[in-house]
Amino acid sequence: MRKSISEVGLEDFVKAGLTIEEAKEFQRVLKEAVFGAKGSDPREVWRSLVAQRVLKPWHPHGLHQLVYYSVYANWDSLTNGPPLYWFPSLDQSKHTNLGRLMEKYGSKLLGTSYKDPITSFSHFQNFSVQHPEAYWSIVLKELSVSFHEAPKYILDTSNKSKQGGTWFPGSVLNIAECCLLPRTHPRKEDNSVAIVWRDEGCDDSNINHMTLKELRERVMLVANALDAVFSKGDAIAIDMPMTINAVIIYLAIILAGFIVVSIADSFAAKEIATRLRVSKAKGIFTQDFILRGGRKFPLYSRVVEAAPYKAIVLPVIGNDVGIQLREQDLSWKEFLSSANHYPRSNNYIPVYQPVESVVNILFSSGTTGEPKAIPWTQFSPIRCAADSWAHIDVQVGDVCCWPTNLGWVMGPILLYSCFLSGATLALYHGSPLGHGFGKFVQDAGVTILGTVPSIVKAWKNTECMKGLDWTRIKSFGSTGEASNVDDDLWLSSQSYYNPIIECCGGTELASSYIQGCPLQPQAFGTFSTASMTTGFVILDEHGIPYHDQACVGEVGLFPLYMGATERLLNADHDEVYFKGMPMYRGMHLRRHGDIIKRTVGGYFTVQDKFC
Repeated sequence: MRKSISEVGLEDFVKAGLTIEEAKEFQRVLKEAVFGAKGSDPREVWRSLVAQRVLKPWHPHGLHQLVYYSVYANWDSLTNGPPLYWFPSLDQSKHTNLGRLMEKYGSKLLGTSYKDPITSFSHFQNFSVQHPEAYWSIVLKELSVSFHEAPKYILDTSNKSKQGGTWFPGSVLNIAECCLLPRTHPRKEDNSVAIVWRDEGCDDSNINHMTLKELRERVMLVANALDAVFSKGDAIAIDMPMTINAVIIYLAIILAGFIVVSIADSFAAKEIATRLRVSKAKGIFTQDFILRGGRKFPLYSRVVEAAPYKAIVLPVIGNDVGIQLREQDLSWKEFLSSANHYPRSNNYIPVYQPVESVVNILFSSGTTGEPKAIPWTQFSPIRCAADSWAHIDVQVGDVCCWPTNLGWVMGPILLYSCFLSGATLALYHGSPLGHGFGKFVQDAGVTILGTVPSIVKAWKNTECMKGLDWTRIKSFGSTGEASNVDDDLWLSSQSYYNPIIECCGGTELASSYIQGCPLQPQAFGTFSTASMTTGFVILDEHGIPYHDQACVGEVGLFPLYMGATERLLNADHDEVYFKGMPMYRGMHLRRHGDIIKRTVGGYFTVQDKFC
């Protein structure tokens, strides 16, 4: 049996890592905070402790564990739902993206039932499901999305064969251009910092910066070089770490009317070959080596083994590649020189395409067979950026860092979430598992840090982030795996218990269907809501939806989902996502493949995945 917070004494604080003098002072401050709580409800006690910053980021993790688990020692999750660790304040809520939007439009959309962003959030989320065209007409104006030809309207549901509806019909744009142009709202200026980065091993060097204008000119230079080497419409792969050059190449491919093929740099030659074959790629950008912890690991040689396609090879160090290239391949320096004959090589007229045009081919993991080739259209960046804007609260002035790769869905999501919201993208060229990455987070002033639970576990267990200051972080993101409560306790404690926004979705959705939200209290390792405009039910073993009670079952997504795929390149889309799914209120539910649990209090956890 754990001790309750009232039973914890000096000897417990000493065992948790404090000196006797520190323990006496901590006990005094703790008692004041507990006494000042609004009643004895553990949630109010914890809220008081966090509000008064009783626990410090530099305190031993054992002390954080002792206090948190003691506060909730007698908590019954079956009756009360999961224990809460973060609570939004009304003032904070009104300064979030969603809260600001709700304050402006809440009374108009919800009528007299609108109270405030916290009280009315669930009502507003339900409204967004029932009236997605109203929500999207507002949110589009909040993002850096400029149509070359504006949509006739937001949504057309007249074609019953299109279960997901027709979104933004008639619209034409170039989503890469949207990332690169200055704008008054969200505020993006030519001298705004677009990207910050640091190379591994340069921990004491200054942070590198690139302005929006510099980024745009670099992207346009690469776009001109692409035109000199490839034919319009070609699919071109990227297989390299998510460096500043990888981001430039990604945007240039789309700006110039080509299609990005995303391949993770961890793949073996056979896996690379499969993705190049399925996507019908005509070329590939890669590096000679990958540098991790001062060691070089081969990458170009894997690409050579995979396929005979033209490779453009970037050096991991310096200006010259450190390996002999095949005859058909180009070094990065040679590739860029192919744009020299253009009179203004850093100027480029974007290729504008209908919104439903494919700009990126991504892949499922392929653990159960050939990976599904998932085409992202220009809807997809809008969807993922809008979800980050609403749920992770990405704003102008934020610095966002998330260890990932353009070969996985989180890479493009991070890129668009920054550039379409006016935030700065932070990139670390190296392993995220050591002190160097953490020092970069500190020195770059990261305000939003994305994670994968296994990385957080490594940080906690190795204590590699000791002595660093992460208190500028206003929120964390977490995706890719199920989170561990104790690891999340450690992570959140690094910034005085700011929220960890859990995200669960899929490449085929271009987003998360369940997430946390800064307008709701948060519990470790759980999701607090369906994402904006997302509707779903939880099905029992007979395919019958549960009502709003606590339950476990398969997710059935409402099919009207802006940004979700309508086709796959190498599989039957209807068979994968719709066949065998039941009807619900006249809608054919969409399969996602998750078994989820809804707790008392309306929180969610993912139990299993089978699709």
